[in-house]
Amino acid sequence: TIQPHDDALVVTLRIGGYNVKRVMVDQGSAVDIMYPDLYKGLGLKPEDLATYSSPLVSFEGRMVAPKRLIRLPVQTSMDVVEVYFIIVDVFSPYTAIMGRPWLHTLGAVSSTLHQKVKYPFGGQVLEIVGSQVAAWQCLVAAIQHWPEAETSATADNGL
Repeated sequence: TIQPHDDALVVTLRIGGYNVKRVMVDQGSAVDIMYPDLYKGLGLKPEDLATYSSPLVSFEGRMVAPKRLIRLPVQTSMDVVEVYFIIVDVFSPYTAIMGRPWLHTLGAVSSTLHQKVKYPFGGQVLEIVGSQVAAWQCLVAAIQHWPEAETSATADNGL
C-alpha cells in the first residue's frame, strides 16, 4: 500500500460466477448496488429481476430511483454469500458497491487505510486486498465524467 493516501477500497470479487473488477467496498452504504455495466456484463434479463421501489440517495445527495433488485452469489475465496443487489441506472466508475449488508453477512471488517477486507472462515482470518491502481482509475473516470466540474482557473475568474 502506498502511504499516505485517501483512496477508496476497490477490489475484485466473484459475482454471479464471474470475476468482477472495480467493486468499491463502502461501510457507509446501507445497500449493495449494481450498475448497468455489470448488469449487462452478467447477461441478466428483466425476468431475473424483482421489483424494488424504495428511493436511494446518491453521493451528491440526489434522489435515485432504483430499477430492480436481484439476488446473486458473491464468492470470496471459499466462502459464498447471497447478496441482494439494487440496480440503479446512473453513471459510476465502479461496477458495484458492496455495503454493510454484504460486510455484515460475511462477518467482515474493511479498512480503506490498509486497503483490505478481513473476514473469518474455517477458523482462519482471510483477506481481500484492494487495488490502489483501480481506485485511481475510478477517480479519474469520475472526474472526467462530472459535467459540472470547473477548473480552478474558471473558479478563480469568478472571484
